[in-house]
Amino acid sequence: MVHDGVMCTDDTPAHHGHGPQVLHEVEPSAVFDLEPVDSVLVTTLMDNVTDVFMPDQGPAHRPPVLSAHRCAAATMEGGQAPEQLLAEHGFSVLVTVTKHDRQHRILFDAGASPDGVVENMRRLDVDPSGIEVIVCSHGHFDHLTGLDGLIRRLGTVNLPVLIHPHFWRRRRVAIPGRDPQEIPATSRRALIGAGFEVVEERQPSFLFDRSVLVTGEVARTTGYEPGFPPQQAWGDGGWEPDPLVLDDQALIVDVKDKGLLVITGCGHAGVVNICRYARRLTSNRPLYAVMGGFHLNGPLFEPLIPLVLDDLSAMTPSVVVPAHCTGWRAQHAIGARFGQAFIPNTVGTRFEL
Repeated sequence: MVHDGVMCTDDTPAHHGHGPQVLHEVEPSAVFDLEPVDSVLVTTLMDNVTDVFMPDQGPAHRPPVLSAHRCAAATMEGGQAPEQLLAEHGFSVLVTVTKHDRQHRILFDAGASPDGVVENMRRLDVDPSGIEVIVCSHGHFDHLTGLDGLIRRLGTVNLPVLIHPHFWRRRRVAIPGRDPQEIPATSRRALIGAGFEVVEERQPSFLFDRSVLVTGEVARTTGYEPGFPPQQAWGDGGWEPDPLVLDDQALIVDVKDKGLLVITGCGHAGVVNICRYARRLTSNRPLYAVMGGFHLNGPLFEPLIPLVLDDLSAMTPSVVVPAHCTGWRAQHAIGARFGQAFIPNTVGTRFEL
């Protein structure tokens, strides 16, 4: 990909040419007085990677090498083997915020398979009945299918689910030279029938007495973060371009004496756009930690890596945890750029922030 006639290299500055083009602007209803919390615990319930030998690092604490849970295995002496955590092309984290000795738990996304997240919860001894609200980053199935297993585990759910109105869109991926592939969509009837209270909102919204902020629709101001260009959505005129993925939203928590924690799903809005918008919503609070999918994988996005890292490093985060769809080239570049601030993610990792 070429920007203003200049091919991006590791030495390409973040801002060149004639300045950024605003791809989509959002005027939030207010600047949000997000109240700092005392601490945050983020537990990775699903990601693309599991690694039992990944060492602890800073705020990241890994699960035991050998799980105490056992499964039947006729080929093993004693007929049992340790149960392993499951990994898949999906994402889900459990976010526990503590403020004034009170804890609240948020499930952010639910992974790509019906049972992956609930199985990892069981193997990590996480009780799903403690979840108070579910936030869906966007409408793609690799972040949502695990709601099926959660419904079967809990029965009637009676939980609010926060989404953007575009969450329900019928979508497909149209790559030149290939047949278009439709993306499985979530059933509104199934969620409501299971007892979920579906809350659709474009604007930012508070959770738990101003402790957590959901971004809602994110402004696209860098000009170089393109969303998901191959995506189309079904409209009145048939299939239409839907590259910006406007339902992509993130979670923001202000950690006392540290700054903002920003959690993304796939980061279709662009991780720089998301972090800048998080700061814009909160009177330019400093960025402390960013984790989740940065969507920098593949030939369409890899040329953007130098631009993204330049602009992300300008916000000086202390903790950078790229996950899910970030891609291995971006992971390596982030490790080289951010040093000890870069923490590889694995399923079962607990981040004590």
